[in-house]
Amino acid sequence: MNKKIKFKLQLTDSTLFDSSKINKKTILFFYPKAMTSGCSIEVEDFQKKLSTFKKLGFDVIGASKDTIEKNTKFSDKFKLKYQLGSDTSDACENLGIWVEKSMYGKKYFGINRSTFIIYAKGQIVHSWSKVKVKDHVEEVISYIKENNT
Repeated sequence: MNKKIKFKLQLTDSTLFDSSKINKKTILFFYPKAMTSGCSIEVEDFQKKLSTFKKLGFDVIGASKDTIEKNTKFSDKFKLKYQLGSDTSDACENLGIWVEKSMYGKKYFGINRSTFIIYAKGQIVHSWSKVKVKDHVEEVISYIKENNT
């Protein structure tokens, strides 16, 4: 992939994540909506493997279009040891993951569940889109190990 995208996310620790200022390898995953079943499983799966990601040299950040208050409650509920971010600008649009969806015949826009491996200064080296939650975290770990990223 190897492309750079500039975006910012407000994090649950009251800091700002600026993709252009990343100085550590980062796993950034986007989930559609905090407090929903699939998203809850996803944040817990990343939490369970957080020490593995740390050993491999990666930070982990989850993000959605939810408010920082909702993401903070979501983080607190699962006692997450990594930050969640709120896209209050156009990160999802810039990343191409804000897409038209349809449910029960009604069209709306939402996040295409996605994961990115990002290196220094916002360099995206790999991504997954239309992620299925089951076994996804293991898939990310396998990719990192196989590609020595």
